Amino acid sequence: MDTKNDRKHLSSIANDVVHRCALQVKASEDSLVEGFEAEWKPEIGQYSKKFVEYCSVKALTNMCQSIEEKISDGSFSRLTFDMMLAWEMPSAADEESHTECMGKENEDRKAVKVTSDHDEIPLFYTDIMPLLVNNEPSVGEDAFVWMGSLVPLVSDVINGRFTYEILTAPTGNRLHSPAYDIFLKEMDKCIKHLQKQATPKGVELADDEFILHVEGTASTQRVVRHIGKTSWPGRLTLTNYALYFEASGVITYEDALKIDLSKDAELSVKPTATGPWGAPLFDKAIVVESPEQSEGIVLEFPEITSSTRRDHWLALTKEIMLMHKFLSKFKVECPIQAWEMNARTILCIIRLHAAREMLRILPPDPTKFLIFALYDELPKGDYVLEELAESLKKVNCGHPSSASSILRCMNLSIAASGEVKEGKELEEHKHISDESCSSLETAINQSKEEAKAIEIAKSTTEGLKDEGISDSILVLLELLKPLKSVLPWIREVVSWEKPATTLTVIATTLLIVYKEWVGRAIAACLLTIVVKMLQARKKRLTDKCNEIVVCTASDQSTVESIVSAQYSLITIHEMLQAANIMILKIWSILISKARKHADTAMVALTGLAIVLAVVPFKYIVMGGVLYGFIMNSKPMKYLGNKSDDQSGNRRLKEWWESIPIIPVRVVDKLPECPK
Repeated sequence: MDTKNDRKHLSSIANDVVHRCALQVKASEDSLVEGFEAEWKPEIGQYSKKFVEYCSVKALTNMCQSIEEKISDGSFSRLTFDMMLAWEMPSAADEESHTECMGKENEDRKAVKVTSDHDEIPLFYTDIMPLLVNNEPSVGEDAFVWMGSLVPLVSDVINGRFTYEILTAPTGNRLHSPAYDIFLKEMDKCIKHLQKQATPKGVELADDEFILHVEGTASTQRVVRHIGKTSWPGRLTLTNYALYFEASGVITYEDALKIDLSKDAELSVKPTATGPWGAPLFDKAIVVESPEQSEGIVLEFPEITSSTRRDHWLALTKEIMLMHKFLSKFKVECPIQAWEMNARTILCIIRLHAAREMLRILPPDPTKFLIFALYDELPKGDYVLEELAESLKKVNCGHPSSASSILRCMNLSIAASGEVKEGKELEEHKHISDESCSSLETAINQSKEEAKAIEIAKSTTEGLKDEGISDSILVLLELLKPLKSVLPWIREVVSWEKPATTLTVIATTLLIVYKEWVGRAIAACLLTIVVKMLQARKKRLTDKCNEIVVCTASDQSTVESIVSAQYSLITIHEMLQAANIMILKIWSILISKARKHADTAMVALTGLAIVLAVVPFKYIVMGGVLYGFIMNSKPMKYLGNKSDDQSGNRRLKEWWESIPIIPVRVVDKLPECPK
């Protein structure tokens, strides 16, 4: 049974993995081959890769039953890493091709040598890691995600690609064995650390409730709760169901305040700023708001420089809230399925803690390690969650390498809702069926690609965000230049400078209104825009218009520019005053402060209401169009000037100016309202 029989069609690493898998399951390699060939279908192809997958599943099913011990002695990380290598390079042909590529890369490295007189001192493991693993084998993203689909410990298939990007950013987007081993051991340390945390005072945790994060103790950084103008330091505990805050007492903590994250669908958590006497100076806090509470619960995470701690807590709290909303939205009522989703979320948070320990100087983005917080932000993330809900129904929660079983094997004192059998009798492990896995993977890839496209689009707007007000105004004026050619044409039509064009516009407008063809007219305008876009594409304006140049040069001197800016501010001030006066005059009419003017306005509005109720609206529009064009014609202007028929406008202006406004008093403090 221990005899190693190399198979020529497999690569050396694949042969080694098959042999170690046979030892793990205490079976011969030939028996593994017989079992695989009994299930394998020739039309599927990829014999070597499928055989490696089959052997890996068999071995992992056995290893996961004592996974904590295997992680501690390093055997789990060594075997699973080699499994990923074998999955990437299963056949002898793949190995030969890989060897040739590595030889060419080594020759290129020898040809180009970069030397440095002063080597930088590595600050943390990621700085020195590329030097340690420069010539060592590494695994890619697909292999990492494949391993996550078998054992949701080091990654989850739903967010494995994002986790991989963060972990491999310092090492050229390739995962090496030392980093992989450190990551697994940090996860094990994190789980043991969380197991030692004390239960919040006055609280009895549920059977399936697990402490996920604690701060505010003697060995961790402070957490402060703000109530009005008072501040209370204390201990903050997050579980997969709630937040617990315990205010610090004289000797011990007071009874915990529970913020239930699992039931209140209208509960919200968002960042906020705090400071002395209620001044919002430091953006390092979160506020939890609920319709049941008159005031939000404000929790601050003091830091000297950044708000990394606050962002970490905010992401974790949102993740728990979104997980329970997910279970409620998709009606995951089966306790076993709900606990499996809880277990996967707990493992995601543990991965985040482990990554933060590895990357202390530059902490990673929390959402990249989470599920619901990630897909709440990504485009079409709702589609991914729908596929996740469907795939959750097909998960075998009793299998030793399911998320819930892994947590149980890590000696977590949690009893899931409903008893789950160990499932050791299951010989074939498939977390998700091929069909659902394929649809889930498609949705994930589509969301990821669209997220990249959005990031590229956002990067093009970064330059505009850094501009000042004056530059933004100049850019706006430059972008509105095409409209300047439209305004003179409208002026020509309205003023009858081209009678033929004006008559055509009048006739077309009256016909559209009378026949009620407004929808067709809008459709014609939209089709015109489409034609213009096609013409621009045909003329290759995309290649010609790489940038828009805005010139800030001016003929004015410095003093003239200052005076011009001053007059512009005065003009803006006068416009604001005029707007305020207009609103106050309207308010005076509405509340009959100016009774005479209010009576006139009511009579006019009543008459207008009667006209609108009796006369069809299209005739009113047609009459307005004709009146506007006729009154702007030269004969009517001549008759109007000759008869001096401007008294109507003058009387209206005098009536408007005679309306008194309500006085406005500006105070520094709001007066007390009478009870």
